[in-house]
Amino acid sequence: MKNKSYIWISFIVLVFGIIFIPKIVNRIKDDNVVDADRHKIGKEKSDEKLLTVGKAASFQFINQNNDTITNKDYEGKVYVVEFFFTTCPTICPIMNRNMINIQNHFENKPDFAIASFTINPENDTPEVLKEYAQKYGVTNPNWHMLTGDRDKIYKLANEGFNLYAGINPEVEGGFEHSGMFALIDKKGNIRCRKDSFGNPIVYYEGIEDHGVEMIKEDIAKLLKEK
Repeated sequence: MKNKSYIWISFIVLVFGIIFIPKIVNRIKDDNVVDADRHKIGKEKSDEKLLTVGKAASFQFINQNNDTITNKDYEGKVYVVEFFFTTCPTICPIMNRNMINIQNHFENKPDFAIASFTINPENDTPEVLKEYAQKYGVTNPNWHMLTGDRDKIYKLANEGFNLYAGINPEVEGGFEHSGMFALIDKKGNIRCRKDSFGNPIVYYEGIEDHGVEMIKEDIAKLLKEK
């Protein structure tokens, strides 16, 4: 009886080896061994049409050249939105170096633009913003660094774009804000890609290389849309 059991177990092991081992070997060769495990959960899809997740809020502020800029100045353009402040000692320098990367990638695209809203307008006057823009290498004429009424800026951030901004004397720099970028299409819609579960990512990581590469890919898609 025991011999029959051993034979049966050996047969099962043999069948398993014939069926599954070649598949495992192929997955290892293809570097695809974690496709279904936790390492790839939430991986963003780039091969599908971008989702529309809302309408960009209206605004009117003053830019670094003392010009009045509204959302209508961005009509017909693909643009990226961020909230920052010039004296930020933490994430803003990273965000704006990455934004320069994006600017330079699309330097020959007149229908690409950027909107950077300061959350410290008391300090960040047009003159301060102009100096900051020159320091970082802003060359795109459609990159507006915007300042104005603080309450309106905070309402735009927290309600208009749902990108958090707040005052906090306890943190370095005195202000808190999101490090994410919002992507707006030529018709004024907030756009994004899906994650691997089909959920919208909504915003792009402004301080991470993978977020910058994602938004560059998606800007290129939107620039081709009519």
